[in-house]
Amino acid sequence: MAELFFRYGAMGSSKTANALMVEYNYRERGKSALLAKPKTDIRDGKHKIRSRAGLERECILLEDLQQMKEEEIRKYDCIIVDEAQFASKEQVEFFVYIVDRLEISVICYGLRADFRNELFEGSKWLLAWADVIEELQTVCWCGRAAKCNARLNEKGEVIREGEQVLLGGNDTYTALCRKHFYEGNTGPEVKKK
Repeated sequence: MAELFFRYGAMGSSKTANALMVEYNYRERGKSALLAKPKTDIRDGKHKIRSRAGLERECILLEDLQQMKEEEIRKYDCIIVDEAQFASKEQVEFFVYIVDRLEISVICYGLRADFRNELFEGSKWLLAWADVIEELQTVCWCGRAAKCNARLNEKGEVIREGEQVLLGGNDTYTALCRKHFYEGNTGPEVKKK
């Protein structure tokens, strides 16, 4: 039975690596999985998904997926979406259509909330409509579960103002537990620049 999955986690919880491993597992078993991402994420190229661990694969954009004919989509056993927090409500509705009408599972990976701890549009609708919601965990510097994504300035200090979307890696964001997120405490090991 096809299902819509939302696998979310804070920065550094191996969401992209997990997505790429799931796609590999499908291929290894003779199945076909289509990798997709929103056009917002162009850090590694327009048609590439790359994990921090160095895994990478070619992908299509969600906008291209929406333009595909049903016959083309039906060639796949699964659709895997990375950076799903950047999906629009309309795109999440399309995932629901793929699952319910075409009977193909869609597995979405992304952040739940931004650096202000507010939901992204894609995450909001995935939380509302997904059949299965799973958290991929990582830890704060203190050892507690990291659930929050803190944005850092050039000095390594937590900032709370700015545009919701700012693509970046370890120099721009760090995962913190809720307590340290609200304190703005990045821990003793984060080097201030």
